Amino acid sequence: MWLPNRETRVLVQGITGREGAYHTHEMLAYGTNIVAGVTPGKGGEWLFESIPIFDSVQEARHATGATVSVMFVPPRAAVDALHEAISARLELIVCITENIPVRDMMHVKRLLALSHTRLLGPSSPGLIVPNQIKLGIIPSEIVSAGNVGVVSRSSTLLYEVTELLTHNGIGQRACIGLGGDAVSGTHFVDVLAFFEDDPYTDRVVLIGEIGGVSEQQAARFIRERMTKPLIAYIVGKTAPKNQRMGHAGAIVEGEIGSYEDKIEALQQAGVRLAETPDEIVRLLAQHYVKGETM
Repeated sequence: MWLPNRETRVLVQGITGREGAYHTHEMLAYGTNIVAGVTPGKGGEWLFESIPIFDSVQEARHATGATVSVMFVPPRAAVDALHEAISARLELIVCITENIPVRDMMHVKRLLALSHTRLLGPSSPGLIVPNQIKLGIIPSEIVSAGNVGVVSRSSTLLYEVTELLTHNGIGQRACIGLGGDAVSGTHFVDVLAFFEDDPYTDRVVLIGEIGGVSEQQAARFIRERMTKPLIAYIVGKTAPKNQRMGHAGAIVEGEIGSYEDKIEALQQAGVRLAETPDEIVRLLAQHYVKGETM
């Protein structure tokens, strides 16, 4: 896992659309170093009189040295846009686009496995490193700089918990939204491994939900490798089986992805569990090593 900073050179795919243009303005206002935009057919134009627009990612990267893409491309064009960004050998793609078909994402996953590109998303709100860089749509006013790493499958809960931390004087090292689709490019384990090895992170908050097995995989990693204090908050306790809750990945199918299984796995890993967002703040104030107060 590689964390960008204020020096990172960023391009925006779909920059001339309504969402792309608006959030490009917001990212620029935060200090993100956006050096190019990509919209096929609009190469040679400029946005905000400062950002050159190119017809392809390859052209944009060659001309500007961009290494990261933030994607606001409609679902019908998203797979081609992802393929283009991977082929251009970008280091990181932050895919905001929602509702990309599962079959298409399986194809993208195969391409990623043969590349050195990391994909955050799809359906990700992005990531923000306070006072450094904003990639995506996470509101900048809710964050503050500090040493707590936050990672979440749910965008809404990422915002809520981050705002609570900031309100209570607990700053964040980075806030990372994985996205809630059934097939995603980055998982809890990838982010936890970064936070574990990062010298600027001293505590971690994991926000999970029903569906899939990402939390169980995270629990295994925590048990085997994690040494830093970690708080987990899992939602979906009362969700019915075989009914999608919110987004594509939040569904319990048969016995897979249930709230109970996730809680049990995390408890066995010695993780301290919060039952409400407010409780996360209280538990973070306590210094402990896995499951043991000090």
